[in-house]
Amino acid sequence: MRLLIVEDDPLIAQTLTKGLAPLGNIVEAFTTLNQARSALAHSRFDLLLLDLGLPDGNGLLLLKELRDAGDAIPVLILTARDGVEERVKGLDLGADDYLAKPFSLAELEARVRALLRRSQRRTDNRLRFAGLCFDPASGEASLEGVPLDLPRRELVLLEGLLLHAGRVVPREMLIDRLFGFGEVGPNALEVYISRLRKRFQGSGLRIRTLRGLGYRLEEEAP
Repeated sequence: MRLLIVEDDPLIAQTLTKGLAPLGNIVEAFTTLNQARSALAHSRFDLLLLDLGLPDGNGLLLLKELRDAGDAIPVLILTARDGVEERVKGLDLGADDYLAKPFSLAELEARVRALLRRSQRRTDNRLRFAGLCFDPASGEASLEGVPLDLPRRELVLLEGLLLHAGRVVPREMLIDRLFGFGEVGPNALEVYISRLRKRFQGSGLRIRTLRGLGYRLEEEAP
C-alpha cells in the first residue's frame, strides 16, 4: 500500500515510517500542510496518517478540504491524548479513526490494516484473484498455493495490480507506487512488468498492456 504521513515531529515520523515500511508499504512522510497538499495533488495514496498540530495550520483544514472535494481516502488522525474536542471534530469532518499519542506501534499497525481492509471491502488482509494471493501484512505472496519469492518492488507492483484486478490500472499510478517522487527512466516500470509476467507463465494469468491507458491483471481466455 502507499501511505502518506503528515507529522512534524521527526522522531514520531521516523518511528511510523520504520514500523509501516517493512510491511510492504511505500511510505511518504511530510511535515507541513502545504507539502501534504502538493503530494496529494500529484499522487494517489491508500491511507493518510494525519497529525493535527502542524507548523502551517491545523490538520483538520486538510481533512475538510479532502472531504469537500469528494476525496474518500481513509484518514487516521494522530492527536494528543487530551484533545477530545479535536478528535470529535475530526470524526465529524470525515476522519475514519484516531489514535492518541503516545501510542503502541502494534496498535497503529492493526488500525492501519483495519482501515485498509474496510476501504477495499475485504474481510481479511489478503488480496486474491484467481489462484493468486498476497498478504500485505506479512508480505507473502503465492500462486496456486505455491509461495512466490518476490523482491520488494515486484511485491509492490503485484499489490497494485491485485487491488484493481480485472480493471485497468493507469501507468502513472503504478509508477507512483513503485518509485514515489523519485526520477525514473522511461522503461523502469516495464522492466518490473516483464519480470512479473515471467512469474505468471503457465498459470492462466496475464498482465495485459492497454496502450495509452495502463495495465490489467486478468485471466487468460481458455
